Amino acid sequence: VQLQASGRGLVQAGGSLRLSCAASGRTSSNNAMGWFRRTPEKEREFVAAINWNGGSTYYVDSVKGRSTISRDNAKNTVYLQMDSLKPEDTAVYYCAVAYGSVWSTSIVGYRYWGQGTLVTVSS
Repeated sequence: VQLQASGRGLVQAGGSLRLSCAASGRTSSNNAMGWFRRTPEKEREFVAAINWNGGSTYYVDSVKGRSTISRDNAKNTVYLQMDSLKPEDTAVYYCAVAYGSVWSTSIVGYRYWGQGTLVTVSS
């Protein structure tokens, strides 16, 4: 499975950005998917995850209420809509496909990883 993330960019604080991650090579529609991010302080922080059919989602407290994860299984794509962005959201964001159908907050729960996409939020 190859994961291609898009949506990188420079955004002002308070702005919005939508990240997309398309999976190819093998369907991921039966697997949970997640987003993680890397900052100078944290190697790989969990951000959000969604189960295989979109019926269950989970967010880290720092983005809860400001972000929405969703998926389109027909397109093998997962999205992360981020609103009210803060400078501390600046990071390289990674999408990942889980081993199973239920989401996990741990990196060990994910089998395939995208290459990362940079989001910079200016103050």
